[in-house]
Amino acid sequence: MGRITVSDAKKILKIAQLEKVKLRLREIPMNSITYSEFVGICSEFCCSREQSLEFAKMLDESGSVIVLGDVVFLRPHQVAKSMNKLISESIATPNDPRRRELEHMEKQKALIDQKAQSLVKGELYFGLGFLVLQTLGFMRLTFWELTWDVMEPICFFVTSLHFALAYGFFLRTSKEPTFEGYFQRRFKVKQEKLMKTHNFDLEKYNKLREVFYPTYNYNQPCYGF
Repeated sequence: MGRITVSDAKKILKIAQLEKVKLRLREIPMNSITYSEFVGICSEFCCSREQSLEFAKMLDESGSVIVLGDVVFLRPHQVAKSMNKLISESIATPNDPRRRELEHMEKQKALIDQKAQSLVKGELYFGLGFLVLQTLGFMRLTFWELTWDVMEPICFFVTSLHFALAYGFFLRTSKEPTFEGYFQRRFKVKQEKLMKTHNFDLEKYNKLREVFYPTYNYNQPCYGF
């Protein structure tokens, strides 16, 4: 065995110091630390600031840690595993079992939307019937039972009440008090109640839609007339 030169001794010492730094990093229970903390740990086993920065760079380049800005990830394998999982979840394959799950949820949601729409239409038809009966009642009171002098203030107050209800609707929903606005509001309420009743996971449904239909506009209305 040949003699160990000064250069070899420095190299061995450097490797030993680097292994001590790695061992120290493994003892840290956290998955990430700040870059300044990382350099501080390196400096515990180094002779100078320059050497600690050199060790920090070597550990980053060797893949022992992952440095992203001011954050140092101490478990690169966990980061890689999380990234692989994220990528696999965001890429759809032809035989992806999630596609069948999405199809089932789409059918379930279609039934929920149809039921919610029919319930809201029932409310609108009830409102139409109420207005017709109210109009017929006012006509009878005006021309047969009472006079216009009596009915005029009554009609005024009823109209004011309708306006107050429309104004209250706007304050609560921030939507224009129109029939379409009322339909949208009531449809959303009925839809949420039915989804809760049938344990429909809307968040999961939207995530599956994003995987298989990434260009779909999820903000567009999902009701019809």
